[in-house]
Amino acid sequence: MSTIPLTVRGAQRLKDELQRLKSVERPAVINAIAEARAQGDLSENAEYDAAKEKQGFIEGRIAEIEAKLAVAQVIDPATLDPDGRIVFGATVDLEDLTSGEKVTYQIVGDDEADIKDGKISVSSPIARALIGKYSGDSAEVRAPGGLRGYEVLDVRYL
Repeated sequence: MSTIPLTVRGAQRLKDELQRLKSVERPAVINAIAEARAQGDLSENAEYDAAKEKQGFIEGRIAEIEAKLAVAQVIDPATLDPDGRIVFGATVDLEDLTSGEKVTYQIVGDDEADIKDGKISVSSPIARALIGKYSGDSAEVRAPGGLRGYEVLDVRYL
């Protein structure tokens, strides 16, 4: 399995979720299963079935997070020295060449992407078009809505 790039914040969020799943969610579902089991007949016990289903989800998520963290390459954008070039972890100020709208994005790993929070996946079309560009460059992005042009206003490593 290849490495998965993560920012320091993204790796910490995964570790926090893993800790919560192991120390809070897992014990709670084990108690729910025990309580449902105490009710007797398991063949028609909806609470038992629901608790077992939730347990399967929690265990699957724990395994998924552990696997991702095992192959994660944690990158701290603040320690990078890419000489003003857009790379993974960079925060980029852009201007849409058509509408003049200004936006700010941070290029992050797939698991961290959240457009509402200004974080775009490194594998997204816009990030792929921006990687390697400098402030003052323009980039054309093939988006589902058609071709869009952006000018890079600033590149920061936070």
